[in-house]
Amino acid sequence: MMSIQSTYQLTQSQKMMVFILSMSLYGLSNMFTELIPSVQLGVIELSVEYFAFIPLTLCILFHPFYAAIGASLGEIIFGELMLGQFGGIGEVEKFITFSLGMFIAGILVRNPLNRRQVTFAVFAGLLVHHLLGTIVDIGKVWVGVEEFEAVSGLAESIVIVEGVALLNDLLFSGILFALLPTLYLVPRLYGKIEPLLGMKPRNNKVQYSLGQIVTPKLVVTSVVLAAVAILSEFLSETDWAFGEWEPEFLETFGEWFIWVPIASAAIVTLIVLGVMRSKSKNNSKEFGNLG
Repeated sequence: MMSIQSTYQLTQSQKMMVFILSMSLYGLSNMFTELIPSVQLGVIELSVEYFAFIPLTLCILFHPFYAAIGASLGEIIFGELMLGQFGGIGEVEKFITFSLGMFIAGILVRNPLNRRQVTFAVFAGLLVHHLLGTIVDIGKVWVGVEEFEAVSGLAESIVIVEGVALLNDLLFSGILFALLPTLYLVPRLYGKIEPLLGMKPRNNKVQYSLGQIVTPKLVVTSVVLAAVAILSEFLSETDWAFGEWEPEFLETFGEWFIWVPIASAAIVTLIVLGVMRSKSKNNSKEFGNLG
């Protein structure tokens, strides 16, 4: 049976470039979501949680694993550590669920020009990410490591609240800030951005079934990672929590400090794009000399 990974190969330096590009771009986007106000409707909060189209597009066009891990790390570095909001072991749950969701979305797309595949992959990735987070939030209340009662005396009301939040994440943020931009960017960038970065586009002519993607190994790995994510989040609400780091930069230096991580992420992005562009030009010259 054909290996799916064999359909798209990158060098180690290219993988690293994809990783850093995803980390800086998504980290930069997370800074701007911090500046967008949320709307509170009772116990339900409508907000722009993230610009998921950035990691989704990178996972579909480039390498799903390195793009997904890079985006998650970018959120932690630029969106939390540099703002003094690192939650310690509790960040493991967010890192795993987001990376897993983006990775699954990336590998589900066999042909980036197929809008149906892209749509299915986007919603599948978002569902994995948000559903795991919803299960964790509900479980923390039911187990008792966190107190929350939307309806006085009725802990089960968390199911309704989290269910509505899940629908908001999928139908509001999911469509506006994930699906629509991804559907627009992927077919327009496919085959055009890769050569500029010194890479070949993914082969969209090779056919393989969904069963070859969702293998028993992937299912088992996903279940194990989900269990680790749930356990880490549960521990973060107990006396076993560790690794929290909250120096309160914003309170110390003022709201202007948010522009420090924004500038840092932007600089890293420009450096990576410059290096990729330089390598692309060098490759073009080499091919020209050979001709």
